[in-house]
Amino acid sequence: MKSVTHLLIPLSFSIFVLISACKENRKLPYYGQSEIKEIKKTDGSITVDTVYRTIPDFSFLNQDSILITNKTFKDKVYIADFFFTSCTSICPTMHRNMKSIFEEYKSDQDVMFLSHTIDFKYDKPSKLKKYATKLEVDGDKWQFAYGSKDDIYNIAKDYLVVVMEDSSQKEKYVHQGWLVLVDKNKHIRGAYEGTNDTAVAQLKKDIQVLLAEQK
Repeated sequence: MKSVTHLLIPLSFSIFVLISACKENRKLPYYGQSEIKEIKKTDGSITVDTVYRTIPDFSFLNQDSILITNKTFKDKVYIADFFFTSCTSICPTMHRNMKSIFEEYKSDQDVMFLSHTIDFKYDKPSKLKKYATKLEVDGDKWQFAYGSKDDIYNIAKDYLVVVMEDSSQKEKYVHQGWLVLVDKNKHIRGAYEGTNDTAVAQLKKDIQVLLAEQK
C-alpha cells in the first residue's frame, strides 16, 4: 500500500501540471468569416495563412465631442456594445454588468470600453456626457460614440450585432444586447449576452485569457 501511495503522488502532480498548462494555453476563437490568403514574406517566399475579419476603420464623436477612431483603441483589448440612453428594456442591465467589468479593469491600461448609441436623433455628445456622468464612468477609459445612422448601423454589422429602427416598438429601436470582445488586432474574439450573469462571468474570465494570449 505504501508503494501505491508513493506512485500516486507524482502521478497526481503530473495531471495537475498538465491541466494547468492546458488552461494557460487556452486561446479564444475568432468570430466572423475568414479567408485563406497567400502572403509574400520579406525573403520573397510565399506562405498561406488564414485572415480573420477585423473591425474596419471608424470615426465618431465621443461624449466630450472629441473625435475617436481605431487609433484610440490601438494596442488595447476592448469591449463594445450598442445601446441608447432612453432605453428602459435591456440597456440598464447591460450597462450595469458592463460597469462591473469596468470596475475590475479600471486600472488596467490594456483594457477599454466602447458603447455606440443607435439613437442618432437624440443621443448627441452632450446627452452621452450626462449618461456617462450618471453611470460614474466619466473619463477616457469608457468611450461613448455618436455618429450618423449609416455609420453606426453599418459598423454594428461588422461587430455582428443587429440594430434597427422600428416604429412599431414603444422605444422605436431594436438591438441585440451583445458585449463584444475585441482583441488588440481588431479581431472579434467573443460575444456575450449582456443581460445574462453567467455570460458576463464568462466574459470576465475570457478577458484574462485574451490578455495573456496577447502579452
